[in-house]
Amino acid sequence: MKNEKEALIIDNLLEDIVSKKYKENDKLPSENELANKYKTTRITVRKAYDRLKEMGYLYSKQGKGRYLNTKQQKIELSLSGDVSFSKKMRDKGYNFESKNLFCDQIQYNKNIYQELNADSVNKVYKIGRLRLIDSKPIALHISYVDKSTFTDIDKVGKDIKSMFKYYEQNGYGEFDSTKSILSVSFPTYFERKIFNCTNLIPMLIVESNCIDKYSGRVLEFTKIIYRSDLFKYQIK
Repeated sequence: MKNEKEALIIDNLLEDIVSKKYKENDKLPSENELANKYKTTRITVRKAYDRLKEMGYLYSKQGKGRYLNTKQQKIELSLSGDVSFSKKMRDKGYNFESKNLFCDQIQYNKNIYQELNADSVNKVYKIGRLRLIDSKPIALHISYVDKSTFTDIDKVGKDIKSMFKYYEQNGYGEFDSTKSILSVSFPTYFERKIFNCTNLIPMLIVESNCIDKYSGRVLEFTKIIYRSDLFKYQIK
């Protein structure tokens, strides 16, 4: 029953927040008020508030109570594969930065190799770039590249910050994508560390490929992990 009461308190508070019953920095009901209203314990109310705090909806003042958090401006993002993420962010005027985290050869993975049209004996590398705005991590881009297509990827991969720029340097000028698969999951331990978030912040995962528009050659298979609470998405 306590779990049901906790969920009910969370649901009703979220409904009040979404309907704008409370304004930014408004004080929320006390533990005693909600405990009396829902005929439950203060511990149950405290747990409900803790969950909402982990989700970023409120903040606490020592000895004063809980307050509605300032609404964070969301980044508008077009989920298209023809323009680089870096260019999209810079064109919108964001203070954007990209950090290369790794360039590692992967073990054979049937799905990834099929997406790349790679033979099982080929070497495939994954290149990870962390995307930041105002020094805050917002997305992790992992590109899987076949060494038979880009023979120097094992040497230069650790320094790449923009895959599109790397492809342009290799003679590819226009890009397309044949499909995109979207899914949502809660962050792993690694992702929580990368994004500095709690386990209640969902991740939007977009898996797609990048192909050369003229030859149809597959350049990469991509997995992008977005911290979903920081974005609003435009799908074309």
